[in-house]
Amino acid sequence: MDMLKKLFSLEDKVVVITGGAQGIGKAVAEHIAAVGGDVVIIDQQVQKAKATADEIAMAYHRKTFAIGADVTQPEEVAQAIEKADEAMGKLDLLFNNAGIVLQKSVLELEPNEWRKVIDVNLNGIFFVAQAFGRYLDARHKKGAIVNTASMSGTIVNYPQQQASYNASKAGVVQLTKSLAVEWADKGIRVNCISPGYIFTELTSFVREDWREMWKELTPFKRMGKPEELAGAVIYLLSDSASFATGTELIIDGGFTIV
Repeated sequence: MDMLKKLFSLEDKVVVITGGAQGIGKAVAEHIAAVGGDVVIIDQQVQKAKATADEIAMAYHRKTFAIGADVTQPEEVAQAIEKADEAMGKLDLLFNNAGIVLQKSVLELEPNEWRKVIDVNLNGIFFVAQAFGRYLDARHKKGAIVNTASMSGTIVNYPQQQASYNASKAGVVQLTKSLAVEWADKGIRVNCISPGYIFTELTSFVREDWREMWKELTPFKRMGKPEELAGAVIYLLSDSASFATGTELIIDGGFTIV
């Protein structure tokens, strides 16, 4: 048991989590704290981020810090990383998770709507990874990054129409692989998870008939839970994955294989 704890421990590590105020980010943050990690939450929803950070600190007796930032603004991201470093004393790992979805047909999609989805989901992932990579490189530190992509980077979802989201997440997968190769000699590992249909605050508002169809098309006949992604993130951030980089781990209840 001691060996198992050591393999997947994040003790003495400070983990930055974007989009950590709720949903997948929050659930993963809680599990990271449970295996010994200190947590920094970066989210546009500042009050929610602070509340989540306080909850985690109280429940798991870990050091936490919350700060607001728009991931599409590289200056804000860089400042948030700097302030987090000042507050925590160091930063080690990144769960690069912030994202949005817009379900709208291409024929009706406005240019600003397309740009917003790409800006948050792809540019935001890039700007945060870039800032964190620069942080590690300037200090000659090794580290690990896990990006949140999606099975939508592999398949086209149905019946909802979301070309902007699908394209952005396919970009995240390829960006992950590119960074993995570029930063391998720096000792910075970069991997991504690609969740399937996960029941969160956001998907709870999706039409019920769509959710029922998603369940029917998934071999497990249900949607996933945010906490079911935590183990994958912890593995990829931990020393257990020391030889894993450029990996896309699809966690979808079998959806993409049938």
